[in-house]
Amino acid sequence: MDILGNAAFWVAVLRIATPLILGTLGVLLCERAGVLNLGIEGIMVAGAFAGWFAVYAGAPLWAGVAVAALTGAVFGLLHALLTVGLARSQHVSGLGITLLATALSYYGYRVSFPKVNTPPTITPFGAMDWLPIPILSAQTELTLFALLLVPVLAYVLYRTPLGLALRMVGENPQAAEGQGVSVAGMRTGAIVAGSALMGVAGAFLTLSAFNAFFFNMVNGRGWICVALVVFASWRPGKALLGALLFAFFDALQLRLQQSGDALLPYQLYLMLPYLLSILALVLVARKASYPQALMKPYRKGER
Repeated sequence: MDILGNAAFWVAVLRIATPLILGTLGVLLCERAGVLNLGIEGIMVAGAFAGWFAVYAGAPLWAGVAVAALTGAVFGLLHALLTVGLARSQHVSGLGITLLATALSYYGYRVSFPKVNTPPTITPFGAMDWLPIPILSAQTELTLFALLLVPVLAYVLYRTPLGLALRMVGENPQAAEGQGVSVAGMRTGAIVAGSALMGVAGAFLTLSAFNAFFFNMVNGRGWICVALVVFASWRPGKALLGALLFAFFDALQLRLQQSGDALLPYQLYLMLPYLLSILALVLVARKASYPQALMKPYRKGER
């Protein structure tokens, strides 16, 4: 109860949840259009490095965010070319993107800083002290951006013709084509936009949560985002809830380890957020209604 009553705990929950919110929304956008994007782990790494390196080179922080988004969009375009244009396996393409993006980022870091043992640092985003809400005022602008993006994306998906077309492409591409919607164009656009959000999710780690880039900093967050989309039943509001739930468990295990009263091995506390998230995923996923055309290649004119 002491942990749950501490405002610093809830600040940590929201901070941990931010990259998960951005990444999950990115995956959701891709999958709503019918394309699985397993490249998220590598795209987050590439976004983290590209955004941080741009700021280290002298660009403003928001320019670094834009560079990270552009980097993610480029890898998304490559994924779209392979899966939409050439109708190749979405699993293989996504895993290949992860390996390629991660390797290029690590290679770029090694080439740029060949003799550096300690990662160079930048001045990251600062807290929003002007906000009257205590928990939010301790966050950065990227967290506020992630929270505002949830209702915006929900509105676009369920209240606009663009969102209707995108959902139709993910449910019944033949019907969408019959209505004059370009299936290839919609899917490509969704993948590029979703991958851009994944790049921003990675940039949060280097431009907001930390002030440097180091290897393995993404640490499986991309795969968590893929699972959270299933937990959320492909809905933005539930995606926010899922990200906050995982972040709650993660922040809780950190506090339990630091409390000094822990009687169990620390490895069990490390497992806690993953075990509880898997349990929640199993309970919810059984009733999840997934896009019917998800992972199904489509060629114009085919029935």
